[in-house]
Amino acid sequence: MIAAMEPPAITRYRRPFLAPLWLIPAALLVLAVCGWAIYQGATTTVVLLVQPTDKEPGTIEDPPVSPEGEERAERLARMFAAAAGPGQLDAIYESDERRAQQTVAPLAERLHQTPVVFSAADARSAAAQAVREHPGATVLVVVSGARVAEMVEELTGVTPAALPPGGSDVMYVVSVPRIGHAHLVRIRY
Repeated sequence: MIAAMEPPAITRYRRPFLAPLWLIPAALLVLAVCGWAIYQGATTTVVLLVQPTDKEPGTIEDPPVSPEGEERAERLARMFAAAAGPGQLDAIYESDERRAQQTVAPLAERLHQTPVVFSAADARSAAAQAVREHPGATVLVVVSGARVAEMVEELTGVTPAALPPGGSDVMYVVSVPRIGHAHLVRIRY
């Protein structure tokens, strides 16, 4: 006898043909939003480290600047005197040493900015504070020679012994990106 064959049961459900296609634009939108957020957060803070100008010879503990030092402070003020636009300083930090304050005074007066004063002994934390409080900005820091080396080490990881000797006419430019490694440039001005 020939048995009657039954049609096979439908066990699969049909998916709409276009359902996977909407997933591609949705995934691209999520990637674009994440990429934009990373791009916006990828700022670079530029820290300019300068030593105070030359000191007046003498035996006092915290001497004032020499006449040559005053000339160098004026030159520094002329370099960064632009009140707005490219090359603008967003913040000025100075140590609590007299020479540092006298070095910054002409520049702060021209820019009508009040410098942030920090203890020279806290140079490392001041460097971290400058980067943390001014992301994507340009910050000038004036601090004595030994403390400059400490700040460079804090910002870049370069040991102070690896730094070439500098004087009061040397400026260290440290670019500290939020993503990546810091870079250091040494300039005579």
